[in-house]
Amino acid sequence: MDIQHLVDRLEDLIDEGRHVPFSKFTLIDEERALEIIDQMRISVPEQIEKASRLINQRDRVIAQAQEEAERIKQIARERHDELVERDAVTQKARSQARNIIEQAQREAENIRADADTYVVEVLKELEEQLMHNLTVARNGVAKIMEARAASRAQAQAAAEQERQSIAVPVEEYAEATLDQRSGQFGLSD
Repeated sequence: MDIQHLVDRLEDLIDEGRHVPFSKFTLIDEERALEIIDQMRISVPEQIEKASRLINQRDRVIAQAQEEAERIKQIARERHDELVERDAVTQKARSQARNIIEQAQREAENIRADADTYVVEVLKELEEQLMHNLTVARNGVAKIMEARAASRAQAQAAAEQERQSIAVPVEEYAEATLDQRSGQFGLSD
């Protein structure tokens, strides 16, 4: 699955989450978020496989360029040998053979350089995409963790408030009961 699609799904999940009033937190379905993150983990090796295929393609291009260079060198050698047989043009033949070989080597080097440049550009793009996706995933996880912590803090605050609301009536009841008993036994302040 395309990593960009998974990032979009994670973003949609966060957008669909319920916003906690008076805070910057959003509650999301943790199971769905973790499922998307797991799919991201699976998708990243696919992207690496794609980069590996590009490297293999580059290696094939370089191998073809080397074969072409060898073929051109062989043609140059054969031509050189033919020219050497001719006494009058031996010097010229050597010069032409050197030029052909040098040109073949330059062409092969240019092909190698172009292939390397292409692979480097593709790998840089892949690296940028992976870093972006990693940042999005980390931000999603951080938001989930913040939302979880905020939810726990709110639950603890509500429980404390409930405990306080129960404790005050119990103290008032205890004081009233004590006052009644003091009156029954003729005790006064």
